[in-house]
Amino acid sequence: MGKTGYFTHRDCWKHDMGGGHPECPQRLDAIEDRLLLTGVGDALTRGEVPLATLPQIARAHTVAHLEHLQELTQRLIADAPAGGPGHAMLDPDTLLMRDTVQAARRAAGAAIAATDAVMAGELENAFCAVRPPGHHACREQAMGFCFLNNVAIAARHALDVHGLERVAVVDFDVHHGNGTQDIFQLDPRVAYYSTHQAGLFPESGLRRDRGAGNLLNILLPPGSGSLRFRNVWVEEMLPAIDDFRPQLVLVSAGFDAHLRDPQADLMLEAEDFAWITTELHALARRHAAGRLVSMLEGGYDLQALAESSVAHVGSLLDGAGTAGR
Repeated sequence: MGKTGYFTHRDCWKHDMGGGHPECPQRLDAIEDRLLLTGVGDALTRGEVPLATLPQIARAHTVAHLEHLQELTQRLIADAPAGGPGHAMLDPDTLLMRDTVQAARRAAGAAIAATDAVMAGELENAFCAVRPPGHHACREQAMGFCFLNNVAIAARHALDVHGLERVAVVDFDVHHGNGTQDIFQLDPRVAYYSTHQAGLFPESGLRRDRGAGNLLNILLPPGSGSLRFRNVWVEEMLPAIDDFRPQLVLVSAGFDAHLRDPQADLMLEAEDFAWITTELHALARRHAAGRLVSMLEGGYDLQALAESSVAHVGSLLDGAGTAGR
């Protein structure tokens, strides 16, 4: 125990929706460069990343959804010699390319491998620097830059393979994880906690959404900064997670609530992501032997993404470093 894992794979760079798209391969370059520059990367334990298998993915998605993505991929490959468009448009912002499914399966594989490692006690916590992101992917639909729901696949893996009874999914991305809510809203073994900006895509995640009593959504008005964000977590979110007593904490770590991010209007800084990570890890130490796995979601200003991701990872390292004290 007491080690922080880092999971990524070059396949996650291959999914590329074209120049100018905010969800770009350079996001992972920015994180890697910052880890190297700060020396934080030297303290991480790098893990092997397999491809998620179809049965593993099918715990969170329908077989029809998987078959649809695979059929589109095969069509793109077949059309390539004839000069086909090279992509299938799933919504105005979400393009499936020939390498997308491979990248998405690798991202989900990272989530599973990291979960296995913390459950085995090989790591205390881990961060998966992967793309495409996942929290908008619903059980039967890809959307919002997302194709497979990495955090949902990891949660169901923890329940079905490791026999856990209570898994908390915590989401501080500026957008609501509608896909995660869709998958778990009737599964009381998984509690979903999300803060997100009001009036923003996908315009879901209302406070009145309760599911099976396992949902807690709090909307933040545009312009909200550190004080409001921290107060909401201290007064409502963290106590609710504490009451749930999770045996594993999974985090949808989106950094697009940063004040420099072009996709939204919250005003957080890297220090806020370090703070919430410290709080979540303390909670995981209290109930789950420190077991926490986070997965990259949003974050589209490259400098802000790099700074926030490394602040997040630094807090995981600091928490793991206190193991046994």
